[in-house]
Amino acid sequence: MKKGLIGIIVVVAIIALFGMWYVSTNNTLVEMKGQATKQWANVESSYQRRSDLIGNLVKTVQGAADFERGTLTDVIEARAKATATNIDASNLTPEKMAAFQEAQGGLTGALSKLMVVVERYPELKANQNFLDLQSQLEGTENRINVERNRFNDLAGDYNIKIAQIPTNIIAGIANFDQMLLFSSNAGAENAPDVNFDFK
Repeated sequence: MKKGLIGIIVVVAIIALFGMWYVSTNNTLVEMKGQATKQWANVESSYQRRSDLIGNLVKTVQGAADFERGTLTDVIEARAKATATNIDASNLTPEKMAAFQEAQGGLTGALSKLMVVVERYPELKANQNFLDLQSQLEGTENRINVERNRFNDLAGDYNIKIAQIPTNIIAGIANFDQMLLFSSNAGAENAPDVNFDFK
């Protein structure tokens, strides 16, 4: 009788220990994924700030007589596409991430072209409002990079944790999937071709 009781106690103890380990591991993964998801919101917030600043920048530039309307139209269209392309951090598929990065890259390209064209307009380069907006945009671009790197750090740590043994068992049971990371756009490893020929 004692052997049977000891056996039951051992089984109950093993189940209890497994249960405590499962709960602890699950809670750790929930927290790590939550931190990465929260950081994704910071990434989107930084992109939103850039979009808001670009709207003000476009209004300032529109006031310049005979400014190239095509350049402004490109920026406005790229901004609209970038703000319309949002994804949920819990659903970062490769396709959605590529679309997001493509839209943001398109806006970056249009904005870069705008800044090059502005060099031909001394009245804009002397406009204090324009200079302030330009400075804020530069700071925001830096902030975007910082927020993306923080997201990659948190999501990368989470991805490592769910792949480690024995945590991968809980991750599989509880459906914790890997999170996609930001990566450079295709061709980013090549130096940009800068042309200052304004003819």
